[in-house]
Amino acid sequence: MSLSTRITIDPQICHGKPCIRGLRYPVENILELLSAGMEIEEILADYEDLEKADILAVLTFATRLAQVKTIQEFISITPTKTRQVLVQ
Repeated sequence: MSLSTRITIDPQICHGKPCIRGLRYPVENILELLSAGMEIEEILADYEDLEKADILAVLTFATRLAQVKTIQEFISITPTKTRQVLVQ
């Protein structure tokens, strides 16, 4: 399976967040588990419908997002003055 079939974006699933094979496992959740120190094997044991290739696709997807040309920061004009980052 290619990355485009492993990581899907559907407005009807998880509010359009990138997910694994449309299974309602957002990429960000798997990244959070990995960054918290969980091993791939532990994640696979907890989520039996995932495959090792799914976890590797999550890492590939995150790597590609990090390989952007520029990141521009701006402060929006709102009461909370939230900082936002534009990725191009």
